[in-house]
Amino acid sequence: MALFESTSNTSPPQTRQRLHRARSIVVTDEELIEIRASQRTFEGAYIRTALGQFSFALIVLKIFTAEFYSIGALFAIYGAGCLAASLFRRQQGNRQFFSEIGEDGLNRRRFRTSGNVVVVLTALSVGAYITLLVLTLRLG
Repeated sequence: MALFESTSNTSPPQTRQRLHRARSIVVTDEELIEIRASQRTFEGAYIRTALGQFSFALIVLKIFTAEFYSIGALFAIYGAGCLAASLFRRQQGNRQFFSEIGEDGLNRRRFRTSGNVVVVLTALSVGAYITLLVLTLRLG
């Protein structure tokens, strides 16, 4: 079943996004474009970074000798951290496009920036680079 399907009616074009079991929403084409752009930007970037780190870790582990295994393991751990950040950002992105009912009974859209994810990835990156520097200096 496709994630996004067009409905066939005479009203303005709308699409349905199938989520979990029977739960579904109706979004306009503009909202659908916004959702897809957000997925490409936030989720895709983090997943591509994680895949790149896993690939580099595999190359280091396969091509180089055993003294470089710790560097390969470092990149694998960094890739796992990026993947975890991607999953968290996906969860936040899914919440961003759905309404919630406030305490006063009114529908509100909740938008949350990715500031926390950026801070975590920055800390993870700085830690990985420091560890890489230490591991590289210990090689010689």
